[in-house]
Amino acid sequence: MPTFAYTARDMTGKQVTGTVEANAEREVAGILSEKSLFPVEVKLSGGGTQAIFGGRKKVKAQTMAAFYSQLAALLRAGVPMIRSLNVMTEQTSNGTLKEVITDIRSRVEDGESIGDAMARYPKVFNEMGCNMVRAGTEGGFLEDALDRVGKFTELQEDLKGRTISAMAYPTFLFSVGSVVLTILLVFFVPKFDPMFDRLRKKGEMPSATEALLATSTFLQNYGWVILIAMAAAALLARAKLQTDSGKELLERLKLKIHVLGEILMNLAVARFCRVLGTLLNNGVPILQSLDIAGSAAGNRLLQESVSDATENIRSGESLATPLRNSGHFPGPVVEMISVGEESNSLDTVLPEIADSLEKVTFRRLDLFVRLLEPLMLLIMAMLVLAVVLALIVPVLKSSSQI
Repeated sequence: MPTFAYTARDMTGKQVTGTVEANAEREVAGILSEKSLFPVEVKLSGGGTQAIFGGRKKVKAQTMAAFYSQLAALLRAGVPMIRSLNVMTEQTSNGTLKEVITDIRSRVEDGESIGDAMARYPKVFNEMGCNMVRAGTEGGFLEDALDRVGKFTELQEDLKGRTISAMAYPTFLFSVGSVVLTILLVFFVPKFDPMFDRLRKKGEMPSATEALLATSTFLQNYGWVILIAMAAAALLARAKLQTDSGKELLERLKLKIHVLGEILMNLAVARFCRVLGTLLNNGVPILQSLDIAGSAAGNRLLQESVSDATENIRSGESLATPLRNSGHFPGPVVEMISVGEESNSLDTVLPEIADSLEKVTFRRLDLFVRLLEPLMLLIMAMLVLAVVLALIVPVLKSSSQI
């Protein structure tokens, strides 16, 4: 049971603070009322359960997709909302989600809408899901809204998994190659240094070998300095990336990477189109849909372009024009959006755009990864070969002189 810290006033107006265990905030108010205390502020306090309600724990996307789909199936079968939430609480094995559903059920029993109750847990229910549930509740298509959110969440997780799996092997090659090269320089190369003293005294040491030995000596003497510097740089970079300017800088650097930058931007555009189409199809107003879809795209530069487009729409202009001017949306995508606006069919055109763009982009990603794998092998092989040649050439020279 979570522990809540409260600030309240007694009958004389004196401020009182303390903690109390309860299942939800509404229970805290009842407990304080029994003590003749009037709550001023109630928030979660220390304890293992606070992380759940404090929003610091996330739930896996696959678990959330199953939750949306199962709740939609129960409601479509005619099961009342409270009973459906009870069933979901019993069936859910995830402890975080179980606690959250329990609190949501209590709030719905008190008359709060399920969309507003879900919005209290932004780390569990994203903004798009909450807004679609709100729209479904108001428009009378809650079952369809939940089902669409479940399918969309599952699809996005599948796309994320495919992207990560595609980059896993090149990352593995780079990591292993770096470790092998470091071992060669730190432990293997120094053993040859005494063998080359005579050549060094005669001034016949090849410059490549001299540079290799100097690098090896530097790593032996100052390797720990490099590790500390790398760790400090990583911490500084992490702190910088928490700021808006750092996030924007990272997005710009990603886009400058040849081929990969375009692939990442196209995936963000596809995500934006799918979210926007899903929201419009579920009756969410266009301006609100643009705000949600822009933030769900996962790219700050794209989000800024969408914000500019939102201002244009408020002024009575079209959506396609500012998207075209931003330079982030491919020409065919903008043309299809323009046609969708003219025919008043954006809600059906946008998911088709997302499907088409994702297929093309993932074909390019697969090709990029296939070319990247032999390229990584070739680079690592050339580096190892350079080390070996730098060591063999002076050995052969010494042998020929003998």
